[in-house]
Amino acid sequence: MRLLETMMPQVAALIGVVVGTVGTIIATTVAERARWRRSQMVRWDERRLDAYADFTRAVKEIHLLALGMLSAHRPGARTPALDREEGLVRLAQADVRHTLTWEAVLLLGDEVTVGAASAWRHEVRALEQAARSLPDPPDNLTELVRQADETRDGFYRAARGSLGVRGGIVDQVRRPAGNRVPAIRL
Repeated sequence: MRLLETMMPQVAALIGVVVGTVGTIIATTVAERARWRRSQMVRWDERRLDAYADFTRAVKEIHLLALGMLSAHRPGARTPALDREEGLVRLAQADVRHTLTWEAVLLLGDEVTVGAASAWRHEVRALEQAARSLPDPPDNLTELVRQADETRDGFYRAARGSLGVRGGIVDQVRRPAGNRVPAIRL
């Protein structure tokens, strides 16, 4: 009995040390896993952002080249005119860049963003085809430009959602005068 009385405090202390050690190991493991997951999310978000930005530049380049080639056929166009032959060469080069960036969007983008990217890509292709059809452009150039602009805005909304970017609507399509955001005076 005396042995039991002297051993009980030591056993209690030993149990406390074991429980404390196990608790520390569990807490450290959980914290490390959470930190690793966060770092992986940041890493993939950075890559996704790069993929979206590269894709945007590539598609926008094709869009601007097509608008330049079509400039003479669009009343009030602000895009500098681009010679058809030079435009075709530059479109071919831009198409290669676009194809490469598209693969990264397919690999890293979520379903909604890939769908929006595909829709924008499709509408810009329609503009590109109109530019390639010169000297006989289609009659609906204004509509083609509007559709490309609207689908671009859809892609931006989806990409911002995919990346968790907040800040409200950033649509670039011209809004009717009643829906415009007032200019800020400095």
